[in-house]
Amino acid sequence: MNKENFKVNRKKLFNDMANSSISILYSGYAPKKIGDENYQFTPLRNFYYMTGLNRENFILLQCKKDDVLEEIVFIERFDEIKAKWVGKALLKEEVVEISGIKNVKYIDEFEEVFSSIIFNKRIENIYMDFENRNFQANLQPFELAEKIQKKYPYIKLINSYDIIANYRLIKEKWEIENIKKAIEITKNGIYSMMKNAKPNMREYEIEAYFDFELKKAGVRDFAFKSIAASGENATILHYVDNDSVAFDGDLILFDVGAQFKYYNGDITRTFPVNGKFTEKQKLIYNIVLGGQKKVIENIKPNVEFKKLNEILKEYYVEKLKEIGLIKDKEELSNYYYHGVSHMLGLETHDVGRHNEGVLKENMVFTVEPGLYIKEWGIGIRIEDNVVVTKDGCEVLSKDIIKTIDEIENFMAEK
Repeated sequence: MNKENFKVNRKKLFNDMANSSISILYSGYAPKKIGDENYQFTPLRNFYYMTGLNRENFILLQCKKDDVLEEIVFIERFDEIKAKWVGKALLKEEVVEISGIKNVKYIDEFEEVFSSIIFNKRIENIYMDFENRNFQANLQPFELAEKIQKKYPYIKLINSYDIIANYRLIKEKWEIENIKKAIEITKNGIYSMMKNAKPNMREYEIEAYFDFELKKAGVRDFAFKSIAASGENATILHYVDNDSVAFDGDLILFDVGAQFKYYNGDITRTFPVNGKFTEKQKLIYNIVLGGQKKVIENIKPNVEFKKLNEILKEYYVEKLKEIGLIKDKEELSNYYYHGVSHMLGLETHDVGRHNEGVLKENMVFTVEPGLYIKEWGIGIRIEDNVVVTKDGCEVLSKDIIKTIDEIENFMAEK
């Protein structure tokens, strides 16, 4: 990853900060799992977006005074004993090389440096990431804010979360390339599952072929917990038990994604375990595929984000009436009960208040229509990832097969 990319991201925030201000971002830490084991660490994404650094307990401090930028990153000191157990800490020169931040200090120096800057620079505002989707998560900025309010009651605290989220809503070229790579790896995993799926396998047995392809590609973490849902299980949106038998005649829905340099792919494909769709499965599958095509055709700048779901629902009402599944639009919610899109990037459900606005060039998001007919034992979702272009969109996952003929022919070759 090029350190210049992260310099550009930091410059965005610097430009939007008021004069006489500090910005503070934490990298986060891995919470306790059980006993002496922690969950796998993953950096808080706004910190990573600004630095490219992926270690625990780091702090980024940016100071803006008279339009001059001062940047400091605080890291953990080298601990010889700890290194024997968990590996060495990043050295200062490594931090400089990754982030492009030349001023590197240690965590135990933070309070002294912080206090000095506040006094000497006459700081009036402090920006911090007060993300609050999870009440217990990311507590460090809230704890620091409490101390600031007691010690410096004249300083104004500003939430930088939405500010940075707006930057992340519009992807840079290198971010789109990382997402493309995540999609490519995801594709290989999906194809491996299609090649090896057979009736009477457990869902997790088929899923294992996806896992192997990702590990082989060096993927350290998945975009999310994989969904492997056969038969009626596919009518449960976030089914993750993945332990049922996939019987002959069942469809199996895989909602999966690889993560590449913390950027995510999010793809869903639904295919017959035995390699052949039934006529009823074909009927519903082609309605879902047609709905996806309809949505994609309407993606372009200045279209309201929420309009995409309305377009799909109008199409579904028409088609499901034609086949006699529903009589009026109020019944649609029995068979389609989620939105057609969400943003995609450093998080699978990426940040930004997109539901309140319009599509803009270089937004990346999913298009994932589905139909879920429990009484027929059929759940179908087809999900691709797109980027908005100057006058339309590009389907980033267009190379992953999805028509009935493509899937049947591919599975017949195994």
